[in-house]
Parts: sequence; C-alpha cells; structure tokens
Amino acid sequence: MFGKKVEKPMEIDSLIGEKIKLIGKVQGEGNLRVDGIIEGDIDYKGDVIIGESGKVEGNIYCYHISIAGNVKGNIKSKGNLTLHSTGKLIGDAEISNLIVDENAFFQGTCNMVEKNIENTNTNIKETGKAK
Repeated sequence: MFGKKVEKPMEIDSLIGEKIKLIGKVQGEGNLRVDGIIEGDIDYKGDVIIGESGKVEGNIYCYHISIAGNVKGNIKSKGNLTLHSTGKLIGDAEISNLIVDENAFFQGTCNMVEKNIENTNTNIKETGKAK
C-alpha cells in the first residue's frame, strides 16, 4: 500500500551503442540513449540517457536527462537532471529539478528554472551557449 513507486521502463527510440563514436551534432525527437561517444552537441526533443559507458563532449538540450556516464558540456533541460552514482558532469546546468545520487560528481553551476519556460532550445541557439 505504501510501498516504493514502481517506474515503468522508458522506451528508447534511438541508441548510440558502446562501439560507436559520433563526431558532430545530434538532433532528433523521442528518447535517446548514449552508451558510446559523442563529440558534439545533442539537441533532442525528448529525454536523453547517458549510460555508464557513455561519454559526451558537447552541450545537451533536451527535456529530461539522466547521466550515469561522463558529460563535459553545458546542459539545458525543461525537466529533470538525474546524476547517478557513476555519473560525472563537468559543466553548467539550467534545469527544473536536480536529483543527485551519492558519489556522483558535478563540477559547475546549477540554475533552477520554472518548468513552463517557452522556447528553451531557441534561446540557447540565439546566445550560442547554455546559461
């Protein structure tokens, strides 16, 4: 009755596997999981998961983001940033909610914003960086 809430597993629309290295900008919709390496920005209309073996060097713009691997870049999200115990984020974050597990690593600044922000991706593109 008062047990732990069981979350439904997220459907993955796109996967960058462990043996893949992508250089350049990644754009799309849906849910993206990164277990490989991306050198470039990710601009996704949906959720992004960085798996334990995943590495991203670039800015990430999305709805929710979950980091269990390594990210070196700024994050701008309308939703949650979840930093798992194996996760490492070096960069600034502009998000609505921050969830950090014990032993996670975060070096940067965090700016909390309201969820009803309009045109998040457009604002970043105009300034050229996440603030």
